[in-house]
Amino acid sequence: MPAGLKQLVLAATVGVPTNDGNVRVRDALRRPSLLTRELLAGLVVGLALIPEAISFSIVAGVNPSVGLYSSVIMAIVISITGGRRAMISAATGSIALVVAPVARAHGLDYLVATVMLAGILQIVLGAVGFAKLMRFIPRSVMVGFVNALAILIFIAQLPHLTNVPWMVYPLVALGILIIVLFPRLTKAVPAPLIAVIAITAITMLGSVHVPTVGDDGKVPAGLPGLFFPHVPLTMQTLTIIGPFALAAALVGLVESLMTARLVDDITESGSDKTRESIGQGIAQIASGLFGGMGGCGMIGQTMINVRESGARTRLSTFSAGVFLLLLWRCSMISSMPFRWPRSPL
Repeated sequence: MPAGLKQLVLAATVGVPTNDGNVRVRDALRRPSLLTRELLAGLVVGLALIPEAISFSIVAGVNPSVGLYSSVIMAIVISITGGRRAMISAATGSIALVVAPVARAHGLDYLVATVMLAGILQIVLGAVGFAKLMRFIPRSVMVGFVNALAILIFIAQLPHLTNVPWMVYPLVALGILIIVLFPRLTKAVPAPLIAVIAITAITMLGSVHVPTVGDDGKVPAGLPGLFFPHVPLTMQTLTIIGPFALAAALVGLVESLMTARLVDDITESGSDKTRESIGQGIAQIASGLFGGMGGCGMIGQTMINVRESGARTRLSTFSAGVFLLLLWRCSMISSMPFRWPRSPL
């Protein structure tokens, strides 16, 4: 594809590429401006992950703490083991839908066993070269994937804009204006973070009654601990969890690798897809060891991190997990207005 046409396609679908895709953690640590950008990006993503983790837990039929544990552990682990810098991995709707039947029929222990088996399968698939198949996916599929996701995200917000107090509408409009216009003033601070702070301050100081994060489910107070699923090591157990684990492994890898390829295009830099595949498996297993529900690469949160906030290093992904852990310990989180735009995937 000619370079000019490639730029037009990317600009129309995923934004204008930048030439700073090769920035690394050591570069950020040496330059305070880059370090600030990476940490603020992680804070924005951490805020955005809270309502999504709670919602996806409800989809899977488990306690909200399960989704939060998954998001914290996966974000921290994948920042070390993953092959695509600045990509966000956490609990996702796609994985929640795949493993939900196991949780409903057999309980949390079987769910965790399914997640851990899915992680093992992802490591095996990564080792045998599954990621190389991504080269056969044409750009038209990537464009359709991104645009279809944008439509699904928009549709997913509609239920949160019906039968709500009238103050929700001007606050939503204000949030959109801040996100669109604030970057014209400065890009030193991510616009989504300013929107969250400004609108949260308005609702709390003005005692404005609008739907909050706490309405999606009670934010747990406890911290994650090691969890070992109590399931019999028999063929019957394997026949129960095997099909769901294979489906979760394939869905997670495909979504993660497509997201990684998208970030490659935006940042005009490469990534190690094989390492990403194996890293996803390691993160899945780690998630299960802390009683999590698993997950994969998140295109919505990755776009917030890379495109909106300008993050480029693993530090942003790591800090997103750490900030999420710290934020859910803060009692004010349940009072945050709106339930952040969430990806149906």
